Amino acid sequence: MTDNPLPAVEFTVRTIAQTAVANEKYFGDLDAVVGDGDFGYSLARGFEAVIADWDTFDRTDTATFLRKVAVVITSRIGGTSGPLWGTAFLRAAAAVTGKTRLGGDDVVAMLRAAADGIQARGGADLGDKTLLDALVPATDELARQLGQGSDPHSALRAAATVARTAADQTAGLQARRGRASYTGERSIGSVDPGAAAVAVIFEALADTWHDRF
Repeated sequence: MTDNPLPAVEFTVRTIAQTAVANEKYFGDLDAVVGDGDFGYSLARGFEAVIADWDTFDRTDTATFLRKVAVVITSRIGGTSGPLWGTAFLRAAAAVTGKTRLGGDDVVAMLRAAADGIQARGGADLGDKTLLDALVPATDELARQLGQGSDPHSALRAAATVARTAADQTAGLQARRGRASYTGERSIGSVDPGAAAVAVIFEALADTWHDRF
């Protein structure tokens, strides 16, 4: 637990933003296989706005900061991704509203709240070939690692490994939500771009966390 969690939260959000921008083409190429190909572009433009507005965000506490980020994401990411990713940040903020100290349980609660928000907003379930198919298993692994006493970096690395495996396994699923669902069985054989994004983000955090905290 830390008395000032904001630096870690800021680092996490900025890493997510930079990763989204850096992987614009990769995510777009994945989406172009059976989707409309705009996922990478939309995600990058939204998180570019987050980076551009970075110094203007209210940092009164973690929840306030995350809510401000969510507003930018919702308004600047196009298509269905904006509401889904914006909801994820809003729900994460709600999970820690009023808290000035955060521990591992709080981090897991934020991720679970984000996943629940995405599920409710998008009407998706596990196995529907969405980002939930990587986010939920990775969150479960993070909770398991922290529960057995692993240090934060080791827990994050384990969660990243699970996220990557789970994302790769979405290639065997048929899409049941989003534009890709219109292609029916043709969606089988390609990795879901949202799940891939979750994996890449977890990997980016795992690669850099030990250098900062």
